[in-house]
Amino acid sequence: MARDDYYVIVYKILAYLYIKLKTGEEIEPEMLMYDGSLFQINRKYWVYIFENLFNDGYITGLSNIRVGEGYYLKEQFSGCQITPKGIEYLCENSLAEKAKQFLKDIKEITPFI
Repeated sequence: MARDDYYVIVYKILAYLYIKLKTGEEIEPEMLMYDGSLFQINRKYWVYIFENLFNDGYITGLSNIRVGEGYYLKEQFSGCQITPKGIEYLCENSLAEKAKQFLKDIKEITPFI
C-alpha cells in the first residue's frame, strides 16, 4: 500500500474522526483538507473519497454545499462526524486493518513523520 492509497486515506480520516468523537474534542477542519496534516492528495481524489464516505454512510455532517468544481470548503468540515457504520468499518474491515498496519510500519521506519 502507498501513503495515498484509498484505504490508507480512509483509515486516517475515520480514525481521526473516531478519536475526536471519543475524546469530545472539536474537529480541526485543516486536518481533513486535501493538503492538510493527515495527508497530501489532489483535490479531485479528495472530493471522491469524502463523497464516498458520506454516500456509504461512514460519515455525517458534511454539508452538501460545494463550490467551484465540487470542492468542499474547510468550514464545512466542523460538523463532520463518524457514524456507527464508520466505526464498524474502522474496526472490522480487513483493508482498514492493512492500512493501519502499513501506517504503523511507516512510523517505525520513519519515526519523525
